[in-house]
Amino acid sequence: MKIAFIGLGNMGGGMAANLVKAGHQVRAFDLSPDAVARAVQSGCSSVATVGEAVSDAEAVVSMLPNGAIVDDVYSKEVFGKAPAGALLLDCSTIDVATARKVAEAAEKAGYAMVDAPVSGGIAAASAGTLTFMVGGSDEAFARAEPILAAMGKTVIHAGASGAGQAAKLCNNMLLAIHMIGTCEAFAMAQKLGLDPQTFYDISSVSSGQNWSMTSYCPVPGVGPQSPADNNYEGGFATALMLKDLTLALAAAEEVGVDPAMGKRARELYDAFAAAGNGTRDFSAIIETLD
Repeated sequence: MKIAFIGLGNMGGGMAANLVKAGHQVRAFDLSPDAVARAVQSGCSSVATVGEAVSDAEAVVSMLPNGAIVDDVYSKEVFGKAPAGALLLDCSTIDVATARKVAEAAEKAGYAMVDAPVSGGIAAASAGTLTFMVGGSDEAFARAEPILAAMGKTVIHAGASGAGQAAKLCNNMLLAIHMIGTCEAFAMAQKLGLDPQTFYDISSVSSGQNWSMTSYCPVPGVGPQSPADNNYEGGFATALMLKDLTLALAAAEEVGVDPAMGKRARELYDAFAAAGNGTRDFSAIIETLD
């Protein structure tokens, strides 16, 4: 299949490479020459513009920084330039309202579109083990599923347009909350005289068990390999977690929900990022929770 891939950052680069591995012809575009060069090394073809990338594409995949850019790219550079009937897959994490707006505009322009944000981080993007939460019609999902499966291990249809974004924002708000709770518990356990490994051995098989502990432990040398073992480099940047929390709280406000724990998590991550930790993994917040 001829696929245009727009946005080759830390996540998009690995995703595009996996589409090539699956046998697709991928035309890749990014504003960063270095990102494009890496994509070419992975087997993608480089193009000078988005319009060139989508000109004969059967599917368009995007991984972009925010909703405003998604709206701008699709409205100005994809609609009317991609062939009629092309499938559009936006894997960016953006606000629900914009996802629905762009999908509606796509339908009016004659395209099927899904919002398909991801969970799993940079390592999963490179390994092809991402989880995709997909919003869109049954027909659009059926067309999108094999493309997404080439980049991930789990592809779940969450509902109509915007449902993928809703699922992603709720999931990451929960992740932020239980990472902070996990960090606080480890800090408290250590001050009470418990060895971190001993606490892990107990809590990881008890009622306090959660993904932040057993798959992404914030304590170096405890549990499976995680960013904590690399001085909190790589993984999921604090700035990105803060972005997702901000989107989640905006969505909550729109539907009249007041998530007290989500608000507190954003306050803590906001302060952590402001202290110069925006590029560090979000689990590094354990350094401040004592």
